[in-house]
Amino acid sequence: MSAGHDEVKHPYHLVDPSAWPLLTAFAAGLMATGLVLMMHDYTNYVLYAGVASVLVCAFMWWRDVVNEAVVRHLHTPVVRIGLRYGMVLFIASEVMFFVAFFWAYFSAAFYPSEVIGGVWPPADVVTFDAFDLPFLNTLILLLSGCTVTWAHHAVLKQEQKQAVQALTITVALGVLFTALQAYEYSHAAFGFKDGIYSSTFYMATGFHGFHVIIGTIFLFVCLIRTKKGHFTPEAHVGFEAAAWYWHFVDVVWLFLFVAVYWWGGN
Repeated sequence: MSAGHDEVKHPYHLVDPSAWPLLTAFAAGLMATGLVLMMHDYTNYVLYAGVASVLVCAFMWWRDVVNEAVVRHLHTPVVRIGLRYGMVLFIASEVMFFVAFFWAYFSAAFYPSEVIGGVWPPADVVTFDAFDLPFLNTLILLLSGCTVTWAHHAVLKQEQKQAVQALTITVALGVLFTALQAYEYSHAAFGFKDGIYSSTFYMATGFHGFHVIIGTIFLFVCLIRTKKGHFTPEAHVGFEAAAWYWHFVDVVWLFLFVAVYWWGGN
């Protein structure tokens, strides 16, 4: 119930009417249409317009949610539980998203066809050394998981300065991981279209890299909100969601490192 109305007689939050869900749906449709047009070499401008529209709608929608939580204090304990459940279900859907890529990878690895010589990885593929850049990136992500946990404990203890320091380090590590991943891709001995190994490799590691970028932005927004004093020990669901998402990204990378770089690269 909006601020200024009669006293709320229940712990739930009845969301005010908003145009952002509908506008976001149209923006996502425009982005998808632009992606198809780009893949068929028609034009890229529709995709650019779609991406810009999605970003604007997301910013405005989330701004309203933050306003509900911080300014209007509408996120009661019951509402926060619902938000946590929503994030858990979202991460569960992301797990199944990556299961598809791992399934494709292991299907080709356990049963290599005669087309690729009956061996995995294919004999003509020069794979990465798992204990070179991939291992360094593993250490970076594991360290970032420690720093985001440090930030969480600082929020719980109301130590804002420590929380800002820890989140700053976490965001920096996320940017460093992405930079090293881009460097690794630029020195790859195989391209996306060079066979089943390269296709599954780039799909799995590429989408993970995309999730790292999203998670880094997520944590950067939390860093700004921490500086503004939005989080309290009792109410910091936005930060919890970012931390859970980041730990999910860490775990996926550990599976990628062991399965794709170490086991599948030998």
